[in-house]
Amino acid sequence: MMMGRLMHRNRFKNKAKAEKQRFQWPAFLRDWRLYARRGGLVLLLVGALSALTWALDRPVRVISIDGSFQRVSPGQIEKAVAPFANQGFMSANLEDVQRAVEALPWVDHARIARRWPNSLRVTVTEQTAAARWGESGLLNTRGELFVRAAAHVPAELPRLSGPEGSESQVAQRYLKVQGRMLEAGMRIAALRLDERGAWEMDLDSGVTVRLGRREVDERIDRFIRTASQVIAHRLNEINYVDMRYSNGFAIGWRNQGTPASVPAKHPDDADA
Repeated sequence: MMMGRLMHRNRFKNKAKAEKQRFQWPAFLRDWRLYARRGGLVLLLVGALSALTWALDRPVRVISIDGSFQRVSPGQIEKAVAPFANQGFMSANLEDVQRAVEALPWVDHARIARRWPNSLRVTVTEQTAAARWGESGLLNTRGELFVRAAAHVPAELPRLSGPEGSESQVAQRYLKVQGRMLEAGMRIAALRLDERGAWEMDLDSGVTVRLGRREVDERIDRFIRTASQVIAHRLNEINYVDMRYSNGFAIGWRNQGTPASVPAKHPDDADA
């Protein structure tokens, strides 16, 4: 009798256990407490960070400026940074500040950093003028036109010119050649590219070198290697050197009675 009751009870337990195993609460309901704890921790951290940022985001009181200044004044930089100082020490967007400073004429690059507790440090690198462009423009060492109408143009800079949009092309050719010309004892005073694509350069001695439109680099090489040796001792007597020949050159003398050198061929009609 006892055995029968025990078996009946065991069957009931097993049936209840099986029913319990068949029913499963969704995972998000079973773990709601865990999610709630994690969400509460995230909210706590966000709130703490927000409170800390608010406490630290005091107005910028000091703008320190560093750099070697010749063309840019500290007053110009302070004026460019001033609108961002009101945003606060933490909320000021440093990239926006950098763009505002670099928009100033003669500023090549600016680096902005926060300095605790209420200061912005601005480090400025000025542009280096490598050449004039046209009448009053200035090109930097990368061939970029950074000032279109300079109030003061250094007279010692070479003058480059060409069609609109050719600034980089002309500057790159000048930067490529100038070192070799100096090694040969000559200095480029001007380099021109005309609307037809023909090149000319003036030396500081007053001699014009005509290079034309074709094989310009090869003609420059030939001028440095050969023609410059021929004209070296008579620069004051020469008006131009025409390199637009396949294997020779012509010299135009200031005194028209002086015979010119005879080239191997006439210059290309396309270059003439």
